[in-house]
Amino acid sequence: MIQKRLFSALRALQHDNPLGLPRSGTPPSFPRRRGLPEKRKIRDVKKVIAVSSAKGGVGKSTIAARRGIRTGILDTDIFGPSIPTLLNLSGEPRLDENNCLVPLTNYGLKSMSMGYLLPQPKSDPSQPAGNIPMDTTPISWRGLMVTKAMHQLLHSVSWGPLDVLVLDLPPGTGDVQLTIGQEVVVDGAVIVTTPQDIALRDAVRGFGMFDKMNIPVLGMVRNMAYFACPQCGHQTKIFSHGESHDHGSEDWGVVAECKRLGVEFLGDIPLDAKVCEDADRGVPTVVSEESDDRSIRRKAFLDVAEKVARKIGLDWH
Repeated sequence: MIQKRLFSALRALQHDNPLGLPRSGTPPSFPRRRGLPEKRKIRDVKKVIAVSSAKGGVGKSTIAARRGIRTGILDTDIFGPSIPTLLNLSGEPRLDENNCLVPLTNYGLKSMSMGYLLPQPKSDPSQPAGNIPMDTTPISWRGLMVTKAMHQLLHSVSWGPLDVLVLDLPPGTGDVQLTIGQEVVVDGAVIVTTPQDIALRDAVRGFGMFDKMNIPVLGMVRNMAYFACPQCGHQTKIFSHGESHDHGSEDWGVVAECKRLGVEFLGDIPLDAKVCEDADRGVPTVVSEESDDRSIRRKAFLDVAEKVARKIGLDWH
């Protein structure tokens, strides 16, 4: 019988068990060894993809689509989880008979996030019905706590059979990324950037991190690449694409960097207010425009997802 969760991520401030998972009936532990931990696969998951920008706010969390593939997404951002908002999910995950967390599901997509483990904000009686205030609970943990929490999220979640698990990585190249690279067999990484040189520089550092961890980079996505006028369809490049550097080619930026690094350029995602609105209301664009075959936004996401799926050997229907 599946039981309700009876633990709190904030009450159990213990280095060995930061999420406060019950100690009895937990999955078997692995003996500690000197040196780096041994990489292993996540239980019941065929393929694992890491999606990274090495910089926040470029839209990497929306690059996960469903198309006849059993998919899950793990929000690995301990300090700023966004998946609950993007998928319109809330509440405490339950525990299965092995005291593993049971993912929450919406739109056919299984998900797990630190955001589900935090105390849920309550509605304000003075505000309109259904208007729940934003959560102000901070996660003030040091590196060891983050590493242990990440270990539990990787190995104490009951995903069930999955074709692919997408790891939505936080900004930077720190504790979370290193823990994943050392503990989990990752089949490939996708790097998301925006056209600006300052974002691309951070994305390239992310490439260097994956390269050192022997994780193959499947390609790079250029998000917010252009704005398409809804009336005439004219494309305007809001951000610099490298032309200001007088290199004589529009491909000086992301595309040229992909060629230099030897990775595939997976495609452009347009800058569109509709994508932001979809994210804020918890309905991914590939879902909200599922019946619109003419949607440029939806096609852009699906084109990228198809390339990634085929690169790791998944059938795309």
